[in-house]
Amino acid sequence: MSDSHSSTTAEMMPEDNDIPVPGLEAGVEEEREYVGLLYSRLDELRAEKEVQLAKVRSVGSSGTMQNASERDAFAAMYEDRLAQLNAVDDRLVFGRLDHDSGECRYIGRIGLTAANHQRLMLDWRAPEAGVFYQATAFERQGVRRRRHLLLKRREVHGVEDDVLDASMLEEDSHNHGDGALLAALTARRTGQMGDIVATIQSEQDRIIRAGMPGVMVVQGGPGTGKTAVALHRAAYLLYSNRDRLKSAGVLIVGPNSTFMSYIDRVLPSLGETGVVLSSLSELFPGVRGIEEKDPSVEELKGRLDWVQIIAAAVRHRQRTIPDVRDVTVDGTRVGVTPKMVNRALERARATGKPYNEARTTFVKVLVKEIAEKLERIIEKRSEGNEADRSYLTEDVRSARDVRVLLNLCWMPRSPQGLLEDLFAKPDYLADVAPQLSPAQRERLRREPGADFTTADVPLLDEAAELLGALDVTAGREAARQKAAQARSLENAQRAVENATPQLEEMGIEGFLDAQAVVDMNTETGPRLTAAERAQVDRTWTYGHVVVDEAQELSPMQWHVLMRRCPLKSFTIVGDIAQGSSPSAASSWQEAMEPFVGERMRVEELTVNYRTPGTIVELAERVAAANGLTTTSLRTVREGDYPPVVEKVETDQLISAATAAVGAEHERVGEGLVAAIVPERLLGATRRALVSQFGSRVGRGAGSLTEDILALSADEAKGLEFDAVVLVEPAEILEETAGRVGSLYVALTRPTHALHVVAARELPAGF
Repeated sequence: MSDSHSSTTAEMMPEDNDIPVPGLEAGVEEEREYVGLLYSRLDELRAEKEVQLAKVRSVGSSGTMQNASERDAFAAMYEDRLAQLNAVDDRLVFGRLDHDSGECRYIGRIGLTAANHQRLMLDWRAPEAGVFYQATAFERQGVRRRRHLLLKRREVHGVEDDVLDASMLEEDSHNHGDGALLAALTARRTGQMGDIVATIQSEQDRIIRAGMPGVMVVQGGPGTGKTAVALHRAAYLLYSNRDRLKSAGVLIVGPNSTFMSYIDRVLPSLGETGVVLSSLSELFPGVRGIEEKDPSVEELKGRLDWVQIIAAAVRHRQRTIPDVRDVTVDGTRVGVTPKMVNRALERARATGKPYNEARTTFVKVLVKEIAEKLERIIEKRSEGNEADRSYLTEDVRSARDVRVLLNLCWMPRSPQGLLEDLFAKPDYLADVAPQLSPAQRERLRREPGADFTTADVPLLDEAAELLGALDVTAGREAARQKAAQARSLENAQRAVENATPQLEEMGIEGFLDAQAVVDMNTETGPRLTAAERAQVDRTWTYGHVVVDEAQELSPMQWHVLMRRCPLKSFTIVGDIAQGSSPSAASSWQEAMEPFVGERMRVEELTVNYRTPGTIVELAERVAAANGLTTTSLRTVREGDYPPVVEKVETDQLISAATAAVGAEHERVGEGLVAAIVPERLLGATRRALVSQFGSRVGRGAGSLTEDILALSADEAKGLEFDAVVLVEPAEILEETAGRVGSLYVALTRPTHALHVVAARELPAGF
């Protein structure tokens, strides 16, 4: 909470309150005029960019390469700027700073300047805007008053002042308080995460604005705003390091697709549209992993042992022959010796290329040796005939016997095929994974064609890294394109240099680089942003990676993410106490030491903004009673509703849970209510809720837009709801083999009310 004096905001007042409040209405009217000016300027810029984009597109493709580069540079700039201007329309401005000097500055989602270059509004990420979040009554930093503008869409509905200069308290003002924060905390949930840009607190701002290099771990308990801080930090880094991150991009990784859909609107609302968001199941392009049903298999696949196992599996597919093998080429028999095969294998391995690319060398060397031997045989038969026999190499390459031999010794492999064989062929797995016991290998066994799981994704990625492209011509084509791009780079650089002064005059910086122009000129399809290209390119390396719910990641998942960012520039957020996966670490040092050693810094968030104190107290008591150590958090409010614990008969469990959902839905003003239930009861609970509430019930974890949801504890991770009905907590505890993290997560999801329904004995602490 802030250090300033407190009162009520216009937004929080009852709608039927007719009593005028001196100062309050005047403040609202004053701000409405200026906010109207800002929106008029936003609309002007949109219209201007639309006209400029249409004009550039109408020019056509004529002219020199440099002219084409300049045209495409402006088109790219106008498209990016339009996307940004369209994304920030809702609640464009949210703050105002009144300085000791008499200067007044407005703070918003992006920076705006007038046509005469007068600054109208500061981007919240600008250094000068930092004091909006950092100034206090004890350290004013030159700020007399911080005003929060409370908007609904484009309309000002209230203002609220944090008066930092005591002399101003004598002025006729009734707008003081902490209501902006409380209004945001108590607002009805919608199933989409909102940004916190207007209410960032000092401890959060310190983390958001920290320097980019290195690994920062943000440890925070439930409700501390970890996810919001991580997303706002991504937006801040893109703003302050745009030269470096524009082309390399930022990757944000979350636990599942439900979580990713929950957060996907936050960054566009902050003026950033070029970030890649990916769940752990989607890190390998073309594969969307399903849940691993057996926790012991999930833990087994998460071990770093798979780096050695996959490498051995790849080497295993490079074989020699035990003795001479005859091949027939156009009716002539040629004996291929083990020595010939071994020479080709050694030459291929010596290239150091990935498996499929090195195979090209193997084929070339062995085919050449067979062709030379075939030529000697033919010459011996037809002494004195010196005809051209250069065709023999192609005859050898296309001969069926030779193709069979080449594939026997070095079969082209895809990552999916390699993993399928490992799990479907016990002898193969035994040969390459002696560190696994027979029982462990049996648990991994599955039939070919089975769906890949989230735990398989890092193994596929490791295999792809060692195998390389299956189509060996892809590498040559990529090299050809790279050379063509290099030849165009000089022209593109000149185009950017010519365009930059005009962009800066428009108040636009950092939207363009020469490489982006080159990429645009060489693409034949629609223009792709760096983020769009990165999503489909497994080998893409990012400038920065943000990992949320990071306590759940396995060592193999960390191994893959480290490959995505060789510079090891990471923001890692999570709560060790909430770990519920079989691979969850017991400390950040344990999780990160194999990858970054001690080269990390740990920051901590200590205030729970989301969960009422009465619910936090229960959650911490249950966690402690079941052996889970949690960080004791301060809460900003006690809450209006104490937790409800209801015991019922077993045959009444589902009906009682359905009734509780209805009661809580009504109690919190028809807000977002989630029934968090054991996996075994998930289907029955959803059916009962649909029967009772119809279309108001979401279809599952992928749908967060309806009022009522039924989720497992794992699906609820990272989300928040107005009320939670927690069903049979003892079974949730059993599902995770006694790990308390999932139960602790479920208990801390509500922003208003918690209702526990149980037929079995409650776990300790209730």
